[in-house]
Amino acid sequence: MSSETTAGRLTVHALDTAQGRPASGLPLRLYRLQSEGRTHLGTWVTNSDGRCDAPLLQGNALTPGIYEVEFDIAAWCSDPGFYDLIPIRFRITDPDAHYHIPLLVSPYGYTTYRGS
Repeated sequence: MSSETTAGRLTVHALDTAQGRPASGLPLRLYRLQSEGRTHLGTWVTNSDGRCDAPLLQGNALTPGIYEVEFDIAAWCSDPGFYDLIPIRFRITDPDAHYHIPLLVSPYGYTTYRGS
């Protein structure tokens, strides 16, 4: 692989477990965290499958560091239940890897893990 590009990518998938379907139309934001603060890298909205149409980061944009994705539950759901915003902080160590963050959400609970 050339030193100019990497094969890595960052993707998300949101599922509404209360309704048993993808969480379509869910806004999310991605930040890179550094000692000076955080840098906003982009804003997306999930599609009808609960995914974004393209990776949040890929290639040379995927660099080692600490990141945070914020799922804006209040903007997505007219009755969000207990959660307003769900931030997930994670670490990128290998720019050639696929980092996948599933979010399973309901009005009073959520879970996430590193998917494949």
